[in-house]
Amino acid sequence: MPDSANPLVTQFVDAINAGDKDGLSALLADGATMSDDGSDRDLDAWLDREMFSTNGRIEIESSSGEGLSLIAQVTNDTWGAMRTTWKFFVDGDKIIRFETGQA
Repeated sequence: MPDSANPLVTQFVDAINAGDKDGLSALLADGATMSDDGSDRDLDAWLDREMFSTNGRIEIESSSGEGLSLIAQVTNDTWGAMRTTWKFFVDGDKIIRFETGQA
């Protein structure tokens, strides 16, 4: 993982890769939101469907924007591998929103 990734982003990726739902939940603000390919999604349902129940993994290629924007290879049992973009929005020590989509 690039050294320049924001610490919250690093913890987010580590929690996904470890299948750690509780660890990930602790990083998210109450009422956190997300979008996938420009459409808002139900955060918990999306994380379960795209990451936790399908062996999802994130491998960061690069980061920018103070480590809050990523290009990453995402792999899961449903879609296989795809190159994706991620943008995180934080407030203090919590992620309040992330936006992802195909790169």
